[in-house]
Amino acid sequence: MKTGALSVFVAAAAACQAASGSFDKTVAPFVGKNCVMCHNAKAKTGGIDFQDRKPADVAVKDREAWERAIAKVRDGTMPPKGLPRPAEADKTAFAEWLTAEFARADRKLPPDPGRVTARRLNRFEYNNTVRDLTGVSFKPADDFPPDDSGYGFDNIGDVLSLSPVLMEKYLRAAGQISRRAIPSDAVPKATIERYRSAEHLVSPRSLNAKHAALVEGEFEVRANVAGQGVKDGKPLTLTLRIDGKDAGEWDVDTTPDKRRAFEHRLRLTPGEHTLEAGLKAKTEGDPVRFRVDNIEVRGPFNASPAKAPASHAKIFICGHAEGAHQAECARRDIADLARRAFRRPVTAAEVEPYVKFFEMARADGDSFEHAMRVPLEAILVSPEFLFRIERDAKPDDPKASHRIGDFELATRLSYFLWASMPDEALFQAARSGALRRPAGLEAQIRRMVEDPKASALVDNFAGQWLELRNLESIQPDPDKFPMFDKELRQAMLTETRMFFSNIVREDRSILDFIDAKYTFLNERLARHYGIEGVKGPEFRRVALDGTHRGGVITQASVLTVSSYPTRTSPVIRGKYILENILNAPPPPPPPNVPSLDASGVGATVSLRKQLEEHRANATCASCHSKMDPLGFGLENYDAIGRWRTVDGKFTIDPAGVLPNGKTFSGPDELKTILLADRDAFARCLTEKMLTYALGRGLERYDKRTVDSIAATLATNDYRFSSLVKGIAESMPFQMRRGDIRR
Repeated sequence: MKTGALSVFVAAAAACQAASGSFDKTVAPFVGKNCVMCHNAKAKTGGIDFQDRKPADVAVKDREAWERAIAKVRDGTMPPKGLPRPAEADKTAFAEWLTAEFARADRKLPPDPGRVTARRLNRFEYNNTVRDLTGVSFKPADDFPPDDSGYGFDNIGDVLSLSPVLMEKYLRAAGQISRRAIPSDAVPKATIERYRSAEHLVSPRSLNAKHAALVEGEFEVRANVAGQGVKDGKPLTLTLRIDGKDAGEWDVDTTPDKRRAFEHRLRLTPGEHTLEAGLKAKTEGDPVRFRVDNIEVRGPFNASPAKAPASHAKIFICGHAEGAHQAECARRDIADLARRAFRRPVTAAEVEPYVKFFEMARADGDSFEHAMRVPLEAILVSPEFLFRIERDAKPDDPKASHRIGDFELATRLSYFLWASMPDEALFQAARSGALRRPAGLEAQIRRMVEDPKASALVDNFAGQWLELRNLESIQPDPDKFPMFDKELRQAMLTETRMFFSNIVREDRSILDFIDAKYTFLNERLARHYGIEGVKGPEFRRVALDGTHRGGVITQASVLTVSSYPTRTSPVIRGKYILENILNAPPPPPPPNVPSLDASGVGATVSLRKQLEEHRANATCASCHSKMDPLGFGLENYDAIGRWRTVDGKFTIDPAGVLPNGKTFSGPDELKTILLADRDAFARCLTEKMLTYALGRGLERYDKRTVDSIAATLATNDYRFSSLVKGIAESMPFQMRRGDIRR
């Protein structure tokens, strides 16, 4: 054996001996004392056998089981309650040795950026992309089937299927978009559009709609109120708002056989307009037993001659402003449209079929403008538009992983931050290579985060991470919570949206999500919180010093989505914190576990007492011992987020004891404990946002990336920009694995 080879062998043998010795001195005694009584070859509790384990098994054969053991030892759920508790020093040594061993094993593996499936645009992305591609304020995807979700988000490539029904919707939407982007020269005839919504079934007092006016003209907006009249019924008030401005207010007669249609005539400009009609009782506390059944829009009347819409500037880049389309203009217009729609440079061969569609329409007698509808529709149903397709490396490239193209990187970045296609500045950065340079990438991120389109990060990412989307469908029991209405629901949502936006815009610490001494309120929500001095419907920043509020878990939106319609749920709220704050989701409940009997809660028994009895089942105790205390820390907030000190006949007890022995009482002390484990939250938010940005679930090989981003976050005071920048610069975001099945 040569000297060099011998030295390598000796070094490797020494490393193995050191590792074995450390395992024998640190891990084996800990396991023998605290684990093998249940996790042995005979009992195999939970399917895990730690008996006679060897160092070589740690990072390969038994890694998943060891990782679960670390988590349970750290959070105090293992050893089980009633058994002797290991010393903190022993727990730390056990966890740190195993963690270091995993890291050593990971360093030996080649980096793997993962592989993202070709992703269909989801409904949110489709609407935004149509807006930015054509300049049309129209949301055809609102009529599409709901998107499936995976790993907590609806932009995951592996679950975004394409059904025949959806393909039909795409074809229909393409025609609607083309007619709005390139409208007819003729003044449209007056029509009637009627808007109903399933929303009135859960929120009967109001109805919202959006109406697209194709030309400027006069329109009649009519709100029709439905409901069975009652003799001597108390009158209601109907308010109508158009584009956020008051358009009228009427008394609604609630006695039988009365006409309940209310009209307002006004002049609208071309584009989308918001219509809101709402009912309210004249006397506070009176039940509203009528609903806004529908909103009708009639018109246009006395329409003005149609002007070239803003969409023309995006579609006709050649000669249109002068009204002189040259022979080569069609090809130039179509090539530019295809380039932006496909989010990459296009070849002449790719453009040619769309040019032929245009020529066929011209041969049939269409004008230049109307003939452009045909290639536009064809582009809108192309897989290159509907899917985000990333190319693998060349077949003869021996590397399984490779950097994605510059335009693919621009597309990843734009759909991450904007949920839409790149703009020209981003295209130019990709074209020039600036996007590959750290300074160029950072400049684009900063510009994009400051753009109003970054609100998509709030609506799409935060809406799913914080489960805000669920707020739209939740209807608290009207008998128990008569003060809850659409206005309060919207105020709750606005608070959290503005709070998240402020953290992004001001580049604040992500720890503000756990506890911030400020929020954004209007008079209605401030009154709901019991905070004085806030007047008017406008939202403004409000200091929370001296209150029990601060951070998202004390905001009414989160407290409402983590409750039942009739009462609070410490279990749901505890599970919410474990999943969305601590990144430690509990396993699904075992089958055939009886539901909690909540019929007497607040009247004959406290919720805490009822849950303690429920938790007496040993099968349930392991998970509920983690969830329930966290949820009880928020019990001072009722099912719609109001502060309270009693629940029915019983005084609220917001104290909790975590499995690791830490105790707290109330939301303030609970948040102190959560902040003490800030790195767990940093990892949680990193994993959530990286999943969203990549459009795939995270795998074991992504752990190094998550660890690196979370560590950098800590060194940068947990600034939000550090999180976004870390994701955009990461290997999984910048690269992709080729098809290893080739």
